Amino acid sequence: MKQLLIATHNPAKKEELRRGFAPLLKSGISLILLDDLNINQEPEETGETFSENAKLKALYFSKISGLPTVADDGGITIDALNGEPGVHSKRWIGRDATDVELTNYTLKKLHGFPDEKRTCHLTLCLHFFNPLHNMHIQVTKSVDGHVAHHSSGLARPGFPYRALFIVDRFNKFYDELSSEEHALVNHRLLAVRELAPLIASDLLQ
Repeated sequence: MKQLLIATHNPAKKEELRRGFAPLLKSGISLILLDDLNINQEPEETGETFSENAKLKALYFSKISGLPTVADDGGITIDALNGEPGVHSKRWIGRDATDVELTNYTLKKLHGFPDEKRTCHLTLCLHFFNPLHNMHIQVTKSVDGHVAHHSSGLARPGFPYRALFIVDRFNKFYDELSSEEHALVNHRLLAVRELAPLIASDLLQ
């Protein structure tokens, strides 16, 4: 059976990616998690872009596992802060910062900024690497919005910025979207839907 390693330790991302790639199971491709292989280490994310970090992680975990691997990198870019936190979204104030600390820090940084100066973007880059024939495929998706003046109070663990992110398309907090609305704008799932058939084509050739 063909195997695809989903390379993330983040429980929330892991669940979204596993759910998104589930259709590959019907093609005879099994989904492997880092937990299944007892892989606990993380690479040093030295890339300057989401694209560079996603590729770096895919190569890193593929080398350890020997498997075709998909990895992601993403975060929030805030226009008024010159694109911060960007690639540092997870570790903006330290790798051990909690979701609440990250949202509070974001609100502090934007204190006093009017709505028109709070524009931002959630971006996700997925990178697939197959070591069998050095195949690289990358997909990037983003959703536009603005930072609210307070948290939605509905945050999902592992996705701190969604609790502050108002989706322009629906003028709702990301966490308030219906399942139908969520399916239309979730940048991670949109990237997965585009990448999944390309991965299947590569693995099953």
